[in-house]
Amino acid sequence: MDFRLTDEQKMIEETAVRFGKKWGPKMEEIQQRTLKEGVFPQEFWDDFAASGFAGSLIPEEYGGSDMGMTALALAMYTMGVHGAGIALIMLTMMDGLCILRAGPDEARQRYLPDIAAGKLKMAFAITEPDAGSNSFRMSTTAIRHGDKILLNGSKTFITGADVADKILVIARSMPYEEAREKGLPKIAGFNVVVIDAKAKGLSMTELNTDGIEGLKQWTLHFDDVEVEQLIGQEHQGVMPMFDVLNAERTLATATALGMAENLLERACDYARERKVFGDRPIGSYQAIQHPLAEIKAELEAVKLLFFKSATMFDQGESPTVIGPYSTMAKYLAGELAIRAADQALQTFGGNGFDRDYGLIQAYTSARLVRTAPISREMVLNQVAEHVLRLPRSY
Repeated sequence: MDFRLTDEQKMIEETAVRFGKKWGPKMEEIQQRTLKEGVFPQEFWDDFAASGFAGSLIPEEYGGSDMGMTALALAMYTMGVHGAGIALIMLTMMDGLCILRAGPDEARQRYLPDIAAGKLKMAFAITEPDAGSNSFRMSTTAIRHGDKILLNGSKTFITGADVADKILVIARSMPYEEAREKGLPKIAGFNVVVIDAKAKGLSMTELNTDGIEGLKQWTLHFDDVEVEQLIGQEHQGVMPMFDVLNAERTLATATALGMAENLLERACDYARERKVFGDRPIGSYQAIQHPLAEIKAELEAVKLLFFKSATMFDQGESPTVIGPYSTMAKYLAGELAIRAADQALQTFGGNGFDRDYGLIQAYTSARLVRTAPISREMVLNQVAEHVLRLPRSY
């Protein structure tokens, strides 16, 4: 078993380092511009596409680079190490994967070339006010009326909907009560659809949230919004949904691990220079050294599980096989990012609470990963039930 990067992966890593060093120092400015103007700089996306990363999950026939999930995960992790992570990349990439795997080919031709070229940014809408961790409780519908599918209901905590071009929405293809009356299984009766982010009948309410890398979050309201494209087969949206969620968790892990390493490096740089007692830097004290060393050891361990889950995508494993690994990797990476942020704050002391250092904002972003895209508690529930085969607890 060879754990070394291949020559191709080394080239991907080098490209991601160059990208991260170029854009990392600009991210605070980009985030503020996005928040204030509601526009994400196209130059960033053009550069991301030129690197080949935007087309990593897209075959060459649709304009992609077809490098695979492992390549994209490596790139996003490396970019995060240099402070150039952004949730909109993750959302667009996972939506593109869903379109690729579920089809139809009309949808692949319609969206994938523009995703690969960096011309199309996508948001993802699944969470509802009364359906968070339990997606089967959702009530928003995408029901066919003649030759149209109309979307009605609401979704909440939708990241970047104001700067996205399209939104991938998961909704019921029939009301829950109707599905029960027909005796259909719980997984039946869902549609995955794409709508335009400026579609008639779509309105947005901004949420007063923090921690999403400069992106706003929204509650979306659908009032007979005409669906632009059905993804996959009508009423059979559950498996495409799981494909999306596993990709989301793997790429969220990449972001969290990159963030953790970035914070660790910043803490170590500070500890080498900061002097308080005499001429010795605080990094010479074991009280500072040991917590940072522990984070480094755990980081290397979590990276192995992370790359395993990404590799399983490229090997064509089913969503049910990938799920436990992508979920466990996300859990561990989220906890580690919080510890890295906390220890960076502790190392910087009072300076850590000066917003100009960016650490207190980083702590909020790190803390988010414990809750989203799947909560710590739901991860442990799923591992207990589906991996350890213990009785369902919820």
